[in-house]
Amino acid sequence: MPRLRTYRALCRQEDLVHFRVVVKETDLDVGVRRERFSPNLVEWTLGLTRECRAALEAYIAGHPAFLTSLEPLDVRPDAPAIALEMARAARLAGVGPMAAVAGAIAEHVGRALMRRSRDVIVENGGDIFLRSTRRRYVGVFAGDSPFSHRLALEIPPDLTPLGICTSSGTVGHSLSFGNADAVIILAPGAALADAVATAAANLVRDTADLERAVNFAMGIGGVVGAVAIRGDRLAARGRVKLVPV
Repeated sequence: MPRLRTYRALCRQEDLVHFRVVVKETDLDVGVRRERFSPNLVEWTLGLTRECRAALEAYIAGHPAFLTSLEPLDVRPDAPAIALEMARAARLAGVGPMAAVAGAIAEHVGRALMRRSRDVIVENGGDIFLRSTRRRYVGVFAGDSPFSHRLALEIPPDLTPLGICTSSGTVGHSLSFGNADAVIILAPGAALADAVATAAANLVRDTADLERAVNFAMGIGGVVGAVAIRGDRLAARGRVKLVPV
């Protein structure tokens, strides 16, 4: 929990009102413009998250391979929109569809909130959907790496809506076959960013693999930026601007 609170502090924006939405394993930190915040908006966001999860859970109940596969899967005709997006992102990255679940839910909720607030940030387990009318700074957390809490991503408004998703082999409970402290992917869709972050992080065994990981990520259509961190080494490509905190 201390690490979770520390990480969330790196994502929070002082000009936005943040609130928490929890539905089973989904734990969202949501920020909206102050004038758009209300208790009714919190309840509406909670209902939206429940509907999103319910649709995905119902599909998985009928097609359990969607939950367990570590390789891309074709979805059935009865798949909900979120499952289609996850499967599409997973196929591009070469991973199983659940590698995109956190980003997909963040994006689903965030795009719906865009109709109610011009500035929106939704963070789901370290995976972020962001839409902004101003320049934003999102802190980097990479476990015990010396870069943690010392760097931030500078995100200009013209780059949003944007998914900013992180995968790690040393932090958190998500499945990773690599040893990266953090691989951060920027893409217009958070589902794609999430899936690619997983795939790229799987490539990092030691610092010699950092450049390979970011090159792999940037070779996938739609990815606009990539950062890979292992210990005191970092590689970055694309529309990435790292600034000191």
